[in-house]
Amino acid sequence: MISGMGLGAVAAGGTTQSSIEDIAKRYLGERDGRIAAPLVREQIAMHKMDGEIFGLTVRRAGEEAKSGSGPRATSSMFKYYGTEHNKKRFEVMLAAMGSQGLGWEGEGFDPRELSTAREWLRSKGNSIEGVPLKFS
Repeated sequence: MISGMGLGAVAAGGTTQSSIEDIAKRYLGERDGRIAAPLVREQIAMHKMDGEIFGLTVRRAGEEAKSGSGPRATSSMFKYYGTEHNKKRFEVMLAAMGSQGLGWEGEGFDPRELSTAREWLRSKGNSIEGVPLKFS
């Protein structure tokens, strides 16, 4: 789901999910108000920067379309980049959650952990949907 690429996406029930930072703090702890794991902090920062870049590119494409200059290459990359960005979001969440993010069912996993595993797997399918197949 490309629309759920942000850091605080909306869940199926219409409620706002926790941000990646909140998830990381919950599972990895905090030190001086920051996520305790430096590598995960770096991954989150990179993800946020990529999201800002994507948003600016979307805005630029919209401005180009309004100017009447016709379609550009930027519009053709939105689906690809959007799905890759979404996959990365779930990979960062799983890195923060550890094995708790891989639960499928049963006791020991809360609903957020169970949905993260399913959404992560679903993000893999999003990246190939709608891609035309070539047969030789």
